[in-house]
Amino acid sequence: MSIHYKKTSEHKVLRDPVHGYINVEDAVIWELIDSKEFQRLRRIHQLGGTFQVYHTAEHSRFGHSLGVYEVARLMIENVKGLKIALSETERVAVLCAALLHDVGHGPFSHSFESVTSVNHEAYTDKIILESSSEIHQILHRADGNLPQMVADIISHRHKRELLTQIISSQLDADRMDYLLRDSYFTGVSYGEFDLFRILRTLRVVDDELVVKESGIHAVEDYIMARYQMYWQVYLHPTSRAYESILHMIFKRLKDVAFEKPEILNMLPLFKNLLLNDEVSVEDHFYLDETTCMYGFMMLMNSEDEVLRDLTTRLVNRDLFKYQDVESEAMIESISTEVESKGYNPRYYVVMDYMTQILYKPYDEHEGPKPIRVLKNQELVELSSASQIVKGFVLQEDKEDFKVFYPE
Repeated sequence: MSIHYKKTSEHKVLRDPVHGYINVEDAVIWELIDSKEFQRLRRIHQLGGTFQVYHTAEHSRFGHSLGVYEVARLMIENVKGLKIALSETERVAVLCAALLHDVGHGPFSHSFESVTSVNHEAYTDKIILESSSEIHQILHRADGNLPQMVADIISHRHKRELLTQIISSQLDADRMDYLLRDSYFTGVSYGEFDLFRILRTLRVVDDELVVKESGIHAVEDYIMARYQMYWQVYLHPTSRAYESILHMIFKRLKDVAFEKPEILNMLPLFKNLLLNDEVSVEDHFYLDETTCMYGFMMLMNSEDEVLRDLTTRLVNRDLFKYQDVESEAMIESISTEVESKGYNPRYYVVMDYMTQILYKPYDEHEGPKPIRVLKNQELVELSSASQIVKGFVLQEDKEDFKVFYPE
């Protein structure tokens, strides 16, 4: 027997600079938006340290999550064959998963995760499944099976891959929103592509989203947009310089938590996290960038010299300089120079290696499923139908290895 999900009393819209409007008709979505765990995402920057480079990149995980929901909704409404392929429960679950996919995200993007065990995917799972959370209670009231189903879609555990493919694949609602949104808020045009052309040329074939041959050029633009955004925005060296200081602050905090725990008595949330490597769902609610920045400003007067210096650098944007790494000897030379100036290389020399694979033409046994194209009534992998994508696949992966250290 199918479940009938409540609708809102009237069609709800939220103004959005990227999509025009975020449209909401399902009561469960409207209630989730108002939950305290989802509202917390207003206090998490979408792009970590990128706002230190592009001053208008102040947008949040909250706005992005609404955008992913809207793109998923547009896919269901506009992709031929998709709406009828989904049951009502699957439709609602996919929209909830799109909205909640980042709800467990910690502060400062991935810098925080790199030195703690707070994995945002794991906390997304916990927040959805633990009965104490408002999100769990809202989902459970709508349908007792909904919390587990939503969590399974986000974590790729759901047996029907089509549901996961909508929000997490090589051509998904998540990537399509963040490219357009990040491009808009950074003020660059690199991330722009024709979203509606892609939606018009997507089809459901054998329970999989595929692209018609006529949509190849739009998908090529999307892949090129990813390439440009990664190297011009997401991996910008100044942003990485900011995040390298963040990384070192958390690294020093973790060391201090064991060596001199009294220094962190004024910051009990940090202390519990760093000593225990995890926090409860309730404490996770308070773990946002406002809490962290308050803590950093307190630590600007710390008796610990390293914490005092690093937090002062972060707050005042006195960032590390950087060079391309050419040899191991170069790193040793920089470490010696840094140490001669009175800095501990453990906290003042940061190696940062980056690589980005734009598109993976793998089969399901080796990695993410490839984007497939419907060509002459047959399904072919994208790089065999596009010379541009084939060129990306054949070339060596672009790499960037930098070392960051103080002037």
